[in-house]
Amino acid sequence: MLTKLEKRLKIKKRVRDKVQGTSERPRLTVFRSNKQIYAQLVDDITGTTLAAASSLKLEDKLPKKEIASKVGELIAEKAKEAGIEKVSFDRNGYLYHGRVKELANAARKAGLKF
Repeated sequence: MLTKLEKRLKIKKRVRDKVQGTSERPRLTVFRSNKQIYAQLVDDITGTTLAAASSLKLEDKLPKKEIASKVGELIAEKAKEAGIEKVSFDRNGYLYHGRVKELANAARKAGLKF
């Protein structure tokens, strides 16, 4: 029987086989812990992070879903500053539900195209 983490890593590997990031269309990857949520734009060809946003710098005492949507807006702003409009979304083995979905929807509303 697999643990919860082993299941997520197995799904993550399966997703990453299909999703690749380039400099024109980087990979928007999401990591969530119990308290924080992080988003990065990654160019897999060169192995560099083009932009990043997290909930660490947000000092608002809001529900986790609202914080996730603020992080989605932040990553979209940073992507626009870097001249990026299109990304491929990497949910990193998490279900597309809850905070991950809120982050993705906020990034879409702020102008990123998946």
